Amino acid sequence: MHFLPNEKVALFIDGANLYSASRNLGFDVDYRNLLEYFRKQTHVIRAYYYSAVLETEEYSPLKPLTDWLAYNGYTLVTKPAKEFTDAAGRRRIKGNMDIEIAVDMLELAPSLNHVVLFSGDSDFRRLVEAVQRKGVRVSVVSSIRTSPPMVADELRRQADQFVELAEIAVEFTRRQTDVRPRPVSATPRVTPAEPYSDSNNEVA
Repeated sequence: MHFLPNEKVALFIDGANLYSASRNLGFDVDYRNLLEYFRKQTHVIRAYYYSAVLETEEYSPLKPLTDWLAYNGYTLVTKPAKEFTDAAGRRRIKGNMDIEIAVDMLELAPSLNHVVLFSGDSDFRRLVEAVQRKGVRVSVVSSIRTSPPMVADELRRQADQFVELAEIAVEFTRRQTDVRPRPVSATPRVTPAEPYSDSNNEVA
């Protein structure tokens, strides 16, 4: 990933999208190392993490991660997820954070030189274009190595720089997802796991 000298940078992480991409590529994200990776290369003004939270459960699997992020350099943006049953009778969870990401990115754009968006959603193409018109460079981090590819062609073309997640994953891989059983560690350097690992759940 290429940064210009003295750039002011903000990270915008679509939590559900990054989770899906990393799982498809076979690794979990260590968010401490992810932030350190970018801070070593450039001046990170803010690091935003966006995720919907299912509030119908007494204990959310997302809570350990969101608690950790909030105390370790990330700006956490959440909203209640919606649970429903689809036509096939399967439990689904919907929690789109596109509007939240768009509002924050446009508000912060005048104070930035470079935006790094962790998402491959085609809906962000117009947002990227709008931010670019304000003189801000935009890098998109996603993957074309998954099947199907996680990043939309139109978003990839619009970005000033496309970064293949698989190529930088070694900098912040927490563990390989095919390792079983999941290790239990008391060390504070291991960040909590992502939510919604149940194959019957879907975050869109």
